[in-house]
Amino acid sequence: MAEIISQSDRRALEVAVSALKAGELVVYPTDTVYGLGAAAGNEDAVRRLFAAKGRSPSKAVPLLVADALMATWVAEVTPVAHNLMSALWPGALTIVMRRLDSYHSVALADGDTVALREPGHEFALGMIAAVGEPVVGTSANRSAGRAAVSAAEAAFQFGDMVALAVDGGRMTGVESTVIDITRESGPMIVREGAVTQEEIERVLGRTLGTDKERKEAGE
Repeated sequence: MAEIISQSDRRALEVAVSALKAGELVVYPTDTVYGLGAAAGNEDAVRRLFAAKGRSPSKAVPLLVADALMATWVAEVTPVAHNLMSALWPGALTIVMRRLDSYHSVALADGDTVALREPGHEFALGMIAAVGEPVVGTSANRSAGRAAVSAAEAAFQFGDMVALAVDGGRMTGVESTVIDITRESGPMIVREGAVTQEEIERVLGRTLGTDKERKEAGE
């Protein structure tokens, strides 16, 4: 089973960063649920992450960034994205944007979009900044399973497939809200979560639809 280290241990950040840079998988705390991470540019590590989750590599996973600047390395940051990032990052909002042609990661499953988030969690932000590139930000659970809200729960699920689990205490268990801003019809909430639709609408100054409403309307 993975080594578990408290985020309050002064070695924790260095150990987590070293593991990620070495191509290992790391469970880490965020402001929502525990994340299962790999350096996004390490193809072998990301493939092992898909295998650990039991997730098809054809299904992209989100990336976490240390700040808005890092997002510009990966995605086309439109005025809409900039407004959302300025108002609601760091925080529990994942924004689906157009991927830059120059950026490639197997985490994105050959798609032309990328889901990005800047977490509102000091340890996670420090870890990503020190790694120096986006880190996969998928929830620490087997596919279709419940997201882990404790480091011990995550470590148990993944066993030896994960090198390290950083214990940041019990998480809220509420996942981030996901908004897709790449659609021709306009921004659409594709997963409801910790950030409310009303909060997003106040930032954008417009009423939004959701995937659920679209499907119910038969669109």
